[in-house]
Amino acid sequence: MPMVATPKDETPKNGMPSGALAMLILRVLHSGPLHGYAIAQRIHVLSSEVLEVEEGSLYPALQKILLKGWASAEWGISETNRKVRFYRLTPAGQKQLQAELNDYDRVTQAIQSVLRTA
Repeated sequence: MPMVATPKDETPKNGMPSGALAMLILRVLHSGPLHGYAIAQRIHVLSSEVLEVEEGSLYPALQKILLKGWASAEWGISETNRKVRFYRLTPAGQKQLQAELNDYDRVTQAIQSVLRTA
């Protein structure tokens, strides 16, 4: 049965493929604890300003990450002296990040193979 693209399968306006946000958040947290706005900014800067993470998708993704035990959170004070929640990768999050990176590499290689040989 052929795959048919539907609107929900399309890449969102921010250029981020569906399901990539959690992996990007985990990868950014791998470098150390950050608060939500800093996570979004870091993804934006590291993507050469291509990817934008809006609050409406960032905080639900962070909540799922917390519920799955991939990160922990604690309150602290930001560099602008505001009370913010800092997120830190857990050992389970490290393991999940590695699994997601492995899956991403496998799929990317498969796509590249098709593009080179088709």
